[in-house]
Amino acid sequence: MTRTIEQFAAACHEILKAEPNPAGRSKVCALLQDALKDEQFVSTYIKDDTPEREILYEDPELGFCVLAHHYRGAKTSPPHDHGPYWAIYGQARGETEMNDYELLEPATPDKPGKVRMTRTYKLTPGVAHVYNEGDLHSPKRVDSTRLIRIEGINMEKVKRLRFEAV
Repeated sequence: MTRTIEQFAAACHEILKAEPNPAGRSKVCALLQDALKDEQFVSTYIKDDTPEREILYEDPELGFCVLAHHYRGAKTSPPHDHGPYWAIYGQARGETEMNDYELLEPATPDKPGKVRMTRTYKLTPGVAHVYNEGDLHSPKRVDSTRLIRIEGINMEKVKRLRFEAV
């Protein structure tokens, strides 16, 4: 194997420590795209029995997480952001149709925000995409997919607001 998850995470850490901003995330995105081309890396960290969400690494200093996702079957998710954090989606297997949205009306804890779709594109194996703070998007899968995703913080700890497409 050309790299381990620890080596990959260490490289992400170096980049994000030096550039904790969208430019640094773009570099991490390129690093992830390179890792997704490594068949041994992908098959080692996203197996047939990988659950929908598995944390492979959580950085103790910067807080970012590297996750494996194995989604089984078709699913469409509603528009969402990552709160005050960011995420990078890296497609390893299958295809995800992504939609980006423009915010029309902010969400509150009591009321979903309103959004309008602005574009649709596909994430195919080897493609990664950065979603910075506030970037609204929604994935649609017509079949099973596998991803490596990097979150700016473990999103299990973050309460997120809801959004509706209009």
